[in-house]
Amino acid sequence: MSFFWRVLALLAAGGLVWSCGSASKAVLAPEALAPKERALLWKVSGKGLRQPSYLLGTIHLIPKEQFAVSNATREALSRVGRIAFEIDLKEMGGLAVFKVMSKTFMSGGQTLRNLLSEEDYALVREQVSKRSMLPMSTLERMKPMFVASMLERESNDLSENKRMTSVEVELYRLARKRKIATAGLETIEYQLSLFDSIPYALQARMLVEQLRQESNAGEEFARMVSLYQQKDLQGMEAMTRESFAEEPTIQEALIYRRNRDWIPIIVRMMREQPTFFAVGAGHLGGTRGVIALLRKEGYRVEAVD
Repeated sequence: MSFFWRVLALLAAGGLVWSCGSASKAVLAPEALAPKERALLWKVSGKGLRQPSYLLGTIHLIPKEQFAVSNATREALSRVGRIAFEIDLKEMGGLAVFKVMSKTFMSGGQTLRNLLSEEDYALVREQVSKRSMLPMSTLERMKPMFVASMLERESNDLSENKRMTSVEVELYRLARKRKIATAGLETIEYQLSLFDSIPYALQARMLVEQLRQESNAGEEFARMVSLYQQKDLQGMEAMTRESFAEEPTIQEALIYRRNRDWIPIIVRMMREQPTFFAVGAGHLGGTRGVIALLRKEGYRVEAVD
């Protein structure tokens, strides 16, 4: 199965809890800062915060019958004034997407036909005709990772697939019901800029790999959902590393760079008011995950649920 699918689903995961009430940064070994407990919901406090904020690992696609907003999550939401997603869902309407469409196209007149063999191009063209309302003449000029994301999204459209849901969508609905303000750690433009750091030829290979290996998607998706239900951040982080084993530069661009970029934004938001952060669970675990990075900054990050 392609790592791109896993990133979308993740992108999405008695241990040591390091705590520090001072304003200094942690000097412990990276392994000591990584989360060990099985939990998806975490409380962030210390370093001068007047009230705690919360961090929840999400999964972007999950069967409805296997998901419910926990009581601990509902309680945490009652203690904050804002919920922040990777991208603010209220900014994901048609007009916002339309404004950035020009940034989805490859530069220099590059096309998928130029990047792929005849066989691989025929495969992509066939799948586009089955899944997308946009013609191949348009999609073949788009960045291959955007095409992959579009085809995956259209194959698993939540409005059409009544059996599936998204943790972010459920939280957004709850936030609107409770009149909680929403925000985003990133913009659509930022996410599209990540694609520019990955060569088009590599993106094209990723697209073909995704389409060729989707026959194994069911088994891998079930494994991912199982790890999420077990609240196994270590397992999800290991699955992410496995997905990127052959392309570590892409893991750097899509996971680690984003984690680092989020930290100053998270810190600013926490200082402004108690905030509930909901990001892909694959971003939380490991020595370079969001939890470890917040602990490195001197914040106390404790497992809740």
